[in-house]
Amino acid sequence: MDMTSAGEFAGRPPPHPYIGREGSLCRVQEEFRPVVAALRTRLATEFGPERLHSAYVYGSVPRGTARPGRSDLDVLLALRGEPTAADRQGMRRIGEVLDVRFPQIDGVGELVFSEAVLTSERERYDMGWFVACLCTPLLGPDLGERLPRYRPDALLARETNGGLIDALPRWRELVATAGSAAELRRLERTFARRLVRTGLTLVMPRWGRFTSELAESAEVFARYYPERGDEMRKISEAAGNPSGLPAVLSVYTEDFGPWLATEYIAVHGRKTPRP
Repeated sequence: MDMTSAGEFAGRPPPHPYIGREGSLCRVQEEFRPVVAALRTRLATEFGPERLHSAYVYGSVPRGTARPGRSDLDVLLALRGEPTAADRQGMRRIGEVLDVRFPQIDGVGELVFSEAVLTSERERYDMGWFVACLCTPLLGPDLGERLPRYRPDALLARETNGGLIDALPRWRELVATAGSAAELRRLERTFARRLVRTGLTLVMPRWGRFTSELAESAEVFARYYPERGDEMRKISEAAGNPSGLPAVLSVYTEDFGPWLATEYIAVHGRKTPRP
């Protein structure tokens, strides 16, 4: 019996172990290694050490669970200064080239921040945790070594996903202005991932653990909210196989999303406002 099950069986709160870094370059599957190698080379060429502090990959590729032709490659850059429009354009250009060259990936996700922001006190329990626990170092010194260890507690829950309520108006705008079925599918996949991960962190302090695996996250959520469990399971499935149907997106923005955001604030409070 694992520690979480033992704690629940005894009627006590589950333990709060530290969250370990979930990915590793050693876990990258054989078919995705050329993609990661090409990314490393292009980042070094595009930015150079005078601009790029460090680079990371995150998501299914470094976890070793990516699906050829279905999974995207997610990248985070930590720059030595504040990102410029040219920096973001350069990262987008790299992503477009890799997406065309390597059919085993379905797009490239890009996050670009300054080193100072990622290690700031303001971001310690949001982007700091993201770097320390969910990102795998690819280039440069690891910022995770400058960040604390993290527990799956209410503070982390609030600061990571306590802002869903603020995202919903923007989601509605994106759906209303989507110009193609492909764009609607992309939005559905993005929204579904956010909802599942928010559902997981809603119950994370009670569960006493963290996982990025969507199917597992849905099952953990359903353990604590069985009346919404089937909905979350469907959302988890849609994250990997989006339909792009407007009716599905409407459920996310007008029903399940608002309910989850309201419940989240009631349980953990609202995320600290950002400037």
